[in-house]
Amino acid sequence: MNKDKKQKTKLKGQLRLYMQWPAIMGIVLIIMNVWVYIINKRAGSFLLFFVLIYLLLSIIMYVYSKSIIMRDLVQFATQYGIIQNTLLKELGVPYGIFMQDGRPVWTNDEFDAVVGGKLKKNLSVARYMPELNRNVFPSDEGDIVQIEVNYQDRLYNAEIRKVSVEGFTETEQLMEIPRETEFFIAVHLQDVTELHRYINENEEQKLVAGLIYIDNYDELINSVEEVRQSLLMALVDRKINQYVAKVEGIVKKVEVDKYFIVIKRKYYKAFEEDKFSLLEDVKAVNVGNEIPATLSIGLGMSGDTYSQSYDYARVAIDLALARGGDQAVIKSAKGITYYGGKREQFAKNTRVKARVKAEALREFITVNDSIFIMGHKMADVDAFGAAVGIYRGAQALEKTAHIVIDEITAALRPLFDSFDKNPDYPKEMFITPDEALEMADSSSMVVVVDTNRPQMTDCPDLLKMTKTIVVLDHHRQSSDNIENALLSYIEPFASSTCEMVSEILQYIVDNIKIPNIEASAMYAGIMIDTNNFTNRTGVRTFEAAAFLRRNGADITFIRKMFRDDLSAYRAKAEIIRNAEVYKDKFAIASGKDLEVDSPTIIGAQAANELLDISEIKASFVLTSYNKRIYISARAIDEVNVQIIMEKLNGGGHMNAAGAQIDHTNMEKAIVSLKNVIDMMLERGDI
Repeated sequence: MNKDKKQKTKLKGQLRLYMQWPAIMGIVLIIMNVWVYIINKRAGSFLLFFVLIYLLLSIIMYVYSKSIIMRDLVQFATQYGIIQNTLLKELGVPYGIFMQDGRPVWTNDEFDAVVGGKLKKNLSVARYMPELNRNVFPSDEGDIVQIEVNYQDRLYNAEIRKVSVEGFTETEQLMEIPRETEFFIAVHLQDVTELHRYINENEEQKLVAGLIYIDNYDELINSVEEVRQSLLMALVDRKINQYVAKVEGIVKKVEVDKYFIVIKRKYYKAFEEDKFSLLEDVKAVNVGNEIPATLSIGLGMSGDTYSQSYDYARVAIDLALARGGDQAVIKSAKGITYYGGKREQFAKNTRVKARVKAEALREFITVNDSIFIMGHKMADVDAFGAAVGIYRGAQALEKTAHIVIDEITAALRPLFDSFDKNPDYPKEMFITPDEALEMADSSSMVVVVDTNRPQMTDCPDLLKMTKTIVVLDHHRQSSDNIENALLSYIEPFASSTCEMVSEILQYIVDNIKIPNIEASAMYAGIMIDTNNFTNRTGVRTFEAAAFLRRNGADITFIRKMFRDDLSAYRAKAEIIRNAEVYKDKFAIASGKDLEVDSPTIIGAQAANELLDISEIKASFVLTSYNKRIYISARAIDEVNVQIIMEKLNGGGHMNAAGAQIDHTNMEKAIVSLKNVIDMMLERGDI
C-alpha cells in the first residue's frame, strides 16, 4: 500500500520538465559519443569516460534531490497557504463566506469589525443586516448581485457571488455539505457612506428653476381701488421675495403677474416641509381687495441640464394652471407631485380664452375632412351634449363628423334615442369604436370632450391613428393626460363641458343656429353637472344656459327625459338608508346588487342627496357595475374630494369627483377609501 502511494507521488507541470532535462542531455551526449566513436575510436573511448561520469552524477543527483525538492515544495505550499490566509484575514476590505442560509463559514477581521464582532456561527447574517438574506443571494454560479446595505449609520455596497465547491465533501474531513448544495456565498462589502454623502451634497448644490404666476391678476386688480393697486402688488411681491430669500434663492419678475425663481435643490425640502406655505401667505394680503390673490408654482427638478430644469418648470406651471391654480406642481424625471389646490377658484368672466380656442378649433375643422368626436367611457349627459355641440359646429362649417360612442347607459338612452330615431339625423352620426378605427386614418381629426385622460376615452386606439387631436374638458388635468393634443382647452372653472362648447359655438360661426333638440341636450349637460344649477355655477354658466334657451332648449322635455323610475328611486333610497357617517363629517354608502340599469348614476344622485344632511362635509357612494366598483364623491366647499379620488387613481372636480376600482370586493374598497381619508387628515391635506 505504501509502495502504491509512493508510485503515485509524481511531479507535474513545468517542474517535472526541469527535472527531466539532465536525462535528455544524457541521451544527447550518448548520441554524440557514438558519432565521435565512428569517426575516431580513441576519441570516442575517451569521451565515453566523461559521459558515464555525467550520467552517474545525474542519477545520483536526481535520486538524492527529489525527496529534498518534494519536502521544500510541501513546505512552500504550507507557508504560501498561511500567507494567503493571513492576507485574506487581514485584508482591508470586509469579506465573508456564508452557507446558503446565511450562516457564516469564515469572515475576515474587517467584516468582524463592521458587525462589531457580534456575528455568531449559528445565526444568519440577516439577523444583523436584513438586506443580506437568502432571497437576494444569486441562484447561478457566476452571477453577481449588488445591493446597498445600511448598518449602524453606515452605507455599504454589497457584492454577492455564488462560489461552487464541488467535491468539497470528499476532501474535507471536518464538514459535510449535501452534494446538491456544494457551494458557498461570498460577500464583499464596500463602505460608500462618504461617497454617497459627497454625491448628495453635489446634488443638493444643483439649481432648481421655478415659475410663479398670479392666477387671478386681472380680477385681483379690478377688485381694489386704483390708488391701492400698487400697494397690493407691492405686498404680493414682498411675500414672494421673502419666501424665496429665506432659502437664499433668487427672484426675477419677468411680467406683472409672472416671476422666475432659482433655488438650490437642498432648499426644496424646506418648501416641501411647509407644504408651500406661500400659497396661503399670499391669500392673507388684503388692502380692501374683494377676492384673495392666488398663486400657481411650478418647479422643475432635473439632474441633467439647467435648460431641462426650466422646461420641466414650464410643464409644471402649465399643469398647475390647467388644474385651476392655487397650487404647486413639481415635475421631475420620476414623476409629478402636487401641493395645495384645496379650494375652489373664482371663475373668470372674460371670454377671451374661449374666443381664441374657438378660432383655433375652426381652423382645424376647416382643414380636415373627417372629424371624430368622442367622450369618456360610459358617457354621461355632459359628454353626450358636448359631443353633439361639436357635431353642430362641424356641420355649420360644412364638414362631416361622427360621434364615437360605445356603451349607452340607461340614463342616457332616452336622450340618445331622441337623436338616433330622428330622421333629420343620418345613421352615421353615431358610430362604434370599431367602426371609427376602420374609417379613420392619419389625416383624420379627433375631438375629445369631457375627459383629458387617454385611457378614459371610448376608443384610446383612435388617438394613436391621428396627429390632429383636440381636447375640451372641464376636469382638472391629471399627470396621465393626452400629451400629443394640438389644441387643449381645459377650463376647471367651467361648470361643465357643455358650457364650454356653448361658448365656443358662438365664435365658430357667426349667428349659428342650433336645433331645439341639440340645444336641449347641451342644456341638460349643464343642468346635470351643476345639480340643477346649485353647484359650480358662475356668470358664464347662466350666460351659456341663456344662449341655449334662446336656441330653443326645452326644459320640460329635459325634465321628463331624466325622471327616475320607481326601482331606481327605491335603490337610491336604500343606498342613503345604509349610509355610514365616518369621522363625524364624511358620509360613506354603498350599493350592491342594485336591480337597476345604471347603478353608477344612482350612486352619483345618492351622493348629491347625502350632502343635504347637516354636518356632512363630503359624501362617497360606492356602486358595483361591470366587475368594477365605481366611487362617486361629492362635497360643497370645505373638502376637496378631487385630491382624495386622485389617491385612488381617479379625479374630477374639487366638489365632484370619482374613481374606479378593478375589483368587486366592496368591504375592501371601503377600507381603502377610509385609509386614504385617514392618511390625508393626518397630513393635513384635507
